[in-house]
Amino acid sequence: MSSQQSTQTMKPATAAKKLGVYLPATPASFQEGVVTRAELNKLQADPPEWLRELRLNGPHPRPVVAAKLGVSIAGLARGGVTEPLTTEQIEALKQERPEWLEKERATQAEVRKEASRIKKKNAERAEDPRP
Repeated sequence: MSSQQSTQTMKPATAAKKLGVYLPATPASFQEGVVTRAELNKLQADPPEWLRELRLNGPHPRPVVAAKLGVSIAGLARGGVTEPLTTEQIEALKQERPEWLEKERATQAEVRKEASRIKKKNAERAEDPRP
């Protein structure tokens, strides 16, 4: 039996997700092919100009927009943001501070606070030798 090492590949959508970029904004050559693990690693280690530009100015996919605004993806949807946004549009929203954004940021802060409380409680339980 011969053990042949196969090259691990992924669809462009998966690679774009791992790179944190919006697939339709990537070059056609990226969208039309498959991406190997080695190519992905090279893109992450030494991003070409188009990737640096996309990461800097967008348009950004929803997870990136949500993170930059400090809200959840569901919070974006509740706020009516369903399309990718550019860095400029994100900064404008931060300046405008619409009511929905303030509300979603407060909600996200509560979620993080609760997650931290539960984590601390679980850590204390793990340290407690009593059954």
